[in-house]
Amino acid sequence: MSDEEYYRRGNDFRRQGDWKNALECYAEAIALNPESPAAKAREMLLNILDYRCRAIYNP
Repeated sequence: MSDEEYYRRGNDFRRQGDWKNALECYAEAIALNPESPAAKAREMLLNILDYRCRAIYNP
């Protein structure tokens, strides 16, 4: 698969709420092409997950 295909697949997983597979696909895309938009998508998803986890513990 190409980096673009991994990126799109990651987006599909993200939309479904499957964070683990989304992050894995983004990582594959980044490994193939460090300039892939997956790098920004991965960063944003990690920030969202970090915020959600903190919100659980700090209502």
